Amino acid sequence: MTVSAAVSAACTTAPAADTCDIPAPPLPVLGRDVSVPLVTGGEVTYAALDYAASAPALQRVWDDVAAYAPYYGSVHRGAGYLSQLSTELFEQSRATVAGFLGCRPTDQVIFTRSTTDSLNLLAAALPEGTQIFVFETEHHAALLPWQRAKGARVTCLDAPRTPEQAVAALDVALHGAPKGPKLVCVTGASNVTGEVWPVRRLAAAAHRHGARIVLDAAQLVPHRAVNVAELDVDWVAFSGHKLYAPFGAGVLAGRPDWLRDAEPYLAGGGATRTVVRRADGQVDAEWHSAPAARHEAGSPNVIGAYAVAAACKALAETGFDRLVDHERRLLGLLREGLAGIPEVRVLSLFGEESDRVGVLTFVVQGWNSSHLAAALSAEYGIGVRDGLFCAHPLVRHLLGGEAEDPGACGSPDSAPGHPSFNAVRVSFGVGTPAEHIRRFTRAVATLVRDGAAWTYHTEAGRCVPTPS
Repeated sequence: MTVSAAVSAACTTAPAADTCDIPAPPLPVLGRDVSVPLVTGGEVTYAALDYAASAPALQRVWDDVAAYAPYYGSVHRGAGYLSQLSTELFEQSRATVAGFLGCRPTDQVIFTRSTTDSLNLLAAALPEGTQIFVFETEHHAALLPWQRAKGARVTCLDAPRTPEQAVAALDVALHGAPKGPKLVCVTGASNVTGEVWPVRRLAAAAHRHGARIVLDAAQLVPHRAVNVAELDVDWVAFSGHKLYAPFGAGVLAGRPDWLRDAEPYLAGGGATRTVVRRADGQVDAEWHSAPAARHEAGSPNVIGAYAVAAACKALAETGFDRLVDHERRLLGLLREGLAGIPEVRVLSLFGEESDRVGVLTFVVQGWNSSHLAAALSAEYGIGVRDGLFCAHPLVRHLLGGEAEDPGACGSPDSAPGHPSFNAVRVSFGVGTPAEHIRRFTRAVATLVRDGAAWTYHTEAGRCVPTPS
């Protein structure tokens, strides 16, 4: 491909290690040298520790997209050279993603806007009356779309406390389910605890009872190799913005039959084979049978798809062994630092020794979580996330009776008569240097010991620094 050959290979060499024991980040990301102001005066290099919400784009991905940008053109059916080039690049991106995911030969890759969009698309394609099984621990993107599926019956399973309990609970639920189409939806790694779920065993349990399974890989695919065929899942969904790709693109990949038989997700150009106006004034449409064409109506996000493919290629070429080793070293550093702060309680479903990706959520005794996150940002230039992380049932389950003071700075809204829950999440990945983790744990320790150096107030529901 002409454009691919022109893509720059610059910035693939990592900068020098910033510590003697933990190597430099495997891949450079955008924003790694951005300075931000502190309320106490001066500036500091921003420590981005909110990868689980949106990871920074890889420098290499940005360079690839910049190399393609002058060749940008319409896709599909365009006669011009740039249209043909863009179409080829778009379809090559589909093939790259399929290879990255280890898809089976008959699997289809559909480009969407996000994980949420992908799972809503699948929900719209379910056979009528499908029974859906999902744990209460899921992100809202995987918990809520099924309520809209035609004639669907949703069973929400209790939060398991071990991987073995998760498999056993699903086995029991499916064993007692009546005949008919069934679908299991499960996360690959929790966006709250970072814990890795037993996907292969859950897939085996699903198939043992004639059910299909969709993997929400939004938090897994940026951190671990995901192979659809080896995991034996029927579909996988993820978002590009968590996979170090800019722009609004996502992926739904997997079996074609339910998608082929469903009404198009969107009605419009590109999804149709032919459209005719009848003599009575009505319009008839014949839809494409191939799932990608059938469910990708409208002009596709070519740059977004190419960015996702470029990220897949960069991660695959770097090697997940190296990426996993880097994250595990950082996770060890993080846990060691937080372990020295008695007031910190790390949230976990499966226990302290459970396998997890670079995501960790905690609460601090005596601190409102929104206040802590605001102080980390304003006084230390560290970006984390506070709240319930679009996984309200899970966080409430993990926190139990540990409610926030409803009058505290930035305390989240809650239903009348219900306690207000909140926590802090720190997340990282391929572009995170060890110094950012050290800065974070030092900052938490200082805040817990000495308190905030600034005053804060609630504004538009957020805890923010009070102007001097």
